[in-house]
Formats: sequence, structure tokens, C-alpha cells
Amino acid sequence: MLRHLFLSVILLCCGCLLFSGKSAAVPLQYALDKYKDKEVSLQSLKRLAPYNRLIHYYSQFTFFRPQHKVSPDFIRALILAESSADPQAVSTKGALGLCQIIYTTGKQAAKELSSSQFTFNHVSRETLAHLQEEDLFDPAINILLTCYLISKYNYRFNGQLELVLSAWNAGENLLILKEGRPAPYQETHNLIGKVNAYYIDLLQKRKRRALQHKR
Repeated sequence: MLRHLFLSVILLCCGCLLFSGKSAAVPLQYALDKYKDKEVSLQSLKRLAPYNRLIHYYSQFTFFRPQHKVSPDFIRALILAESSADPQAVSTKGALGLCQIIYTTGKQAAKELSSSQFTFNHVSRETLAHLQEEDLFDPAINILLTCYLISKYNYRFNGQLELVLSAWNAGENLLILKEGRPAPYQETHNLIGKVNAYYIDLLQKRKRRALQHKR
């Protein structure tokens, strides 16, 4: 079993997202080992601070399963891994904003949300129904779509972390994901390694703060 991945059993989505070591390849283990000691710096926490309220708000929605919500700290870890908390970030492949969303993916997700029963603060149904590329630079829109998509992939891939992040990075319809194996790309493996390390560190920081408050 791969070591370090969310401590192998840490949950991402209220008891639902688990790591399945059986489907992991050696290159993924290499990425996990490579990034396992990365920590979230004070500077990174400061960069995240303006978005904490939005992350907390949108992560409370149960889009696909009752009582199953995306972990706010996972969204923070994803933001740091994807853009270092830069809302204007643009990748070489055209991914945009805090979580680096491709416009076609974001537009489809926004369309699904616009026709759902959900209503949101900060983002109108009209904006979602007619999402423009530049809208992905809006932190509220980017974080909402991220929470929705991570929830969707979690539901579709039965909580297997490496498949969820493979779907996020390489596309949810990748054939290999249907076989229960992660995307065979170094970029995807590196993302899994980074998110894993940041998420564990954020959880550990939260635990330490909780212990300090009890004293």
C-alpha cells in the first residue's frame, strides 16, 4: 500500500473519500515520497486567508450525497497545489484561477448548478447559466465550481482519492479511471503528492490549534 497518502485512511468528504492503494502505480509512489515533507507556510496561509470564508461556505453544500461535504482543508490544499492561491493564475494549458479550472469543464459544471435546486450567496443563477471564461478569475465562482466538481468526482469514483484527483487533473472520462487506476501522467501524480502533503499538514495544524485551545 502506498505510504503517506492522507495517512492512507484520512477522509476527504465526511467519511466517504478513501485512498485505495491497489490501483496505484510506482510513479505515483515516487511523487508521494517526493512531496511528503512539504508544509503549508505562514505566507501560504496568509494568501489563503481572503478566501477562507468562501471555502467554508461552499464546502458546506451536499451536492450528491446527504451528509457528505467536501473538506474545507482539502479545497485549501488544492488551491495551494494548483495556483499558490493566485486568483489570476493561468496555466500553459489554459486552466484559470485559484483551482485552475479549464473553461469547458467549468462551463458544464456551472450549467449543471444553474439548473439545480441550489441557490448560492455571491454567485447568481444567471451568471452560472451563462458562464464566461473571465468569470473563472472570480474567487467565489472558482471555489464554488471546485467544491461541486470534487463532490461529483468523489461520488462517481466511490471515494477513491487517486481517481478523484486524476479526474480533476486529467478528465473524468479518461478510460483508465473506469478500470480503477489513476491517470498515468507525472503531472497528475505530482498534483496528488502535493495535495496530499498540504492536506495532511493543514489537518495537523488544525489539530494542534484545537489542543492549544483546550489548555
